[in-house]
Order: sequence, then C-alpha cells, then structure tokens
Amino acid sequence: MTRSGSQRAARFFALAVVASATALLAGAAHAQRVPSQMNPLDRSDLGRSKQDPNLRGVPVPATVTPLERVPLNRVKLPAGFRADIFAHGIPGARTMVQGPKGTIFVGSRTIGRVYAVTQKDGKTETKTILQGLTSPNGLAMRDGSLYIFAINKVFRYDNIEDSLEKLPEPVDLSAAFNLPGDTQHGWKFVAFGPDGKLYVPVGANCNVCEVNPAIHAHIRRYNADGTGMEIIARGVRNTVGFDWHPVTKELWFTDNGRDWAGDNGPDDELNRLPKGKEGVSFGFPYCHANAIPDQDVVKPGACAGVVMPAALMGPHSAALGMKFYTGSMFPAKYKNAAFVARHGSWNRTKRFGYDIIVAIPQKNGKAKVETFFSGMLDEVKNEFHMRPTHVMQMNDGSLLISDELHGALYRVSYSAPKVAAR
Repeated sequence: MTRSGSQRAARFFALAVVASATALLAGAAHAQRVPSQMNPLDRSDLGRSKQDPNLRGVPVPATVTPLERVPLNRVKLPAGFRADIFAHGIPGARTMVQGPKGTIFVGSRTIGRVYAVTQKDGKTETKTILQGLTSPNGLAMRDGSLYIFAINKVFRYDNIEDSLEKLPEPVDLSAAFNLPGDTQHGWKFVAFGPDGKLYVPVGANCNVCEVNPAIHAHIRRYNADGTGMEIIARGVRNTVGFDWHPVTKELWFTDNGRDWAGDNGPDDELNRLPKGKEGVSFGFPYCHANAIPDQDVVKPGACAGVVMPAALMGPHSAALGMKFYTGSMFPAKYKNAAFVARHGSWNRTKRFGYDIIVAIPQKNGKAKVETFFSGMLDEVKNEFHMRPTHVMQMNDGSLLISDELHGALYRVSYSAPKVAAR
C-alpha cells in the first residue's frame, strides 16, 4: 500500500496500527468467548453444558506462513482432483471476491486487512491495500466497485482495479446502511443477489439470548446505496456464507449453532429460504438444528413455524463460506451443488470439521452431504492443520479455497483420470 493510500485509509477509518494490534489479541474472543468472558446477555448454563470450561478459541497467526510449511500434501480429494497453492502470504485470509479485470480481493477478520491478489506474466502477487480495520470480512463487487463492510462501517471504492497503487477516495455508506456496532458475530459476509439487491446479515450479539429481532439475528437486503432495507430471514444466529441456487434462485445459507450446550450439538445448519417465504424464522434462539428446543432459552412451542435445515453441518463445525458450482470443469454430479467450508470446531473437546463438504440439493428441498476436501484433521492426535474459510469459483471452473490458518489460497482443479489401454 502506498503512503498516500495509508494516510487516506487512516482518515476514513480513524484507526491506528496500535488499534489493529489490539484487535488481533482480542479477535478470537468476539466469537469464541470462554466462561470467564461471557457477554452479560448470554443465557448459557455452563453447569448443564457439562463441557470443559477451559476450551479456548483458535488464534489467527498474524505472520506469513513460509511456503514450505503450508501442508498441502495432507489434502485428500476425490479421484481426478488436485489442489495447488494459488497464492500465499495473506495472513488471516477469509472472504474472496473477484473484480472484472481478474483481481481477487481478500478480506479478513481479526487481522483487520484487505488484500489484493493479481497475476502478471504468470506470477501471482499479493499486496495489502487496507489495514487497521475492524473485521473487514464483508466484501462485494459490482460494476468495478469494491464494497467493504467492517462491522458497522461501509465503504465503496469505485474503479478500484485501476487504482491499486493509489486507492481512490471511498464513498462512505455507513450512515445509509445503519448497522449495529456489536463485534460479537458482527463481522459480515455480503453479496449481491440475482435481484440486484445487496444482502447483509446481522448476527446475534450473544452466544444465546433473546435478541431484539428488528436489530439482530437476521439477514437483511438493501439497495446498493443502503436504502430500502428489508429483513428477509429471521432467527439466524450467525451466517457468514450464502449463495443462490443457480436454477431456483432461492437463497441458501450456513448458520453457526450456539456454543456451551454440549460437545455434540446443536449442529450447525445449511438452510434454504423457500421462494416467496421472505421473513420466515429459522429458529434462533429458541429452536436449533432439526427441531431441538434450546435448553437455556425456553419457549413453549419453540419450533412451531420454524423452517428446518436443508442439511446439518455437524456439531460446532463452524460452517462458513459456500458457493454453488456452475462451471464445466468438474464432473456433472457437482453441477449446481454447493461447496461449503467447515472452518472447524473450538467449543468441542474432540475436534470436528476443518474440511470442505459438497451439499447436493435433492428434489425435496433438502441436501445430501459428501466429503470433498479433507485430510486436515488428525483425529488420533486431535490436531488440525488447516482452517478452510471461504470458497470461490474461478472463471475456468476451478475452485478457490481460502485458508485462514496459513494465509493461503488453494486452487482445486479436475482432469478426468486416464484409462489404461488394454
């Protein structure tokens, strides 16, 4: 980032490097609060939970992982697929969006940075274009403009791909979007839908509690300028990944289940918003997974009228980014299936997740789940070696996966296995 760009970022975000460092130290606590740090709003009964109170969140390394230490050799994929390192040196890499000229922009959460990944003369280059932000996880592209959501700050950078060395002055849309400033589940995943609207989730400001449904635990949609806000899905604890089915145009989204209710649940969810049912509830805080009433926030008929998940994602799996596959590189079975990144558990004694699964929609509106990208969890040693976070389809039909743990992007491609001549 140039000096002028740094000065401009400082003016618009009013954040110093020391603030970024503080956020790095505290970042894991935003989502992964241990008993001694519980939000006063939380209704978690730790005695009923019977979990180890010493469970801790997973810190995000702030330094670059050397290329030779990125454990790509552990990856397991179906026959014909291979994974390569597309880019590295991107600490805290999470959300990815691609500009019309090919630049891949990468957001982060605890690191507080936005990166740009470019390719020139066959080489991939990575640079930090903004830093010192508060969880700039939410990125969206439209007509060459990059939208950045950092909790309740919203900025639009026009024609950004022409100005990577000297960023343009951003358009401040924060007041128009009027988002709450809570940091717990306040980081965003945002995207433009088939209707041209910008979809923005607002997570619960607690682990489990009764929220103000007009402010928290839902998914909103706006016009691109922040006007015309509507709440289109309620009872959503924390989604940081969604996409639209290529055929039905229905919104599907991941949702992270509550913590401190036991090692084995409630499961995270993959949800489908039925067409014409905008505004329906997906259960939080009263009902979880496949009609499990909450053990701490009790309500009669807790699951009445709640939309059940299209698929369960497993206990504390941290299902995050997802993308429906529309390319032609992969075999036909993957067409219109959703690839989902399971970031991996923290609130569980025996670790779970740390992989990519594929959810294949069925005629009944549910989805069949299969393992796709694995090998990053050593179940015997209870150790993980990667934290897949988001997925993005490339123009050639390959799949890009971000790894927050090693700050790397992996490209998954496919070539039909050769049949031996007889």
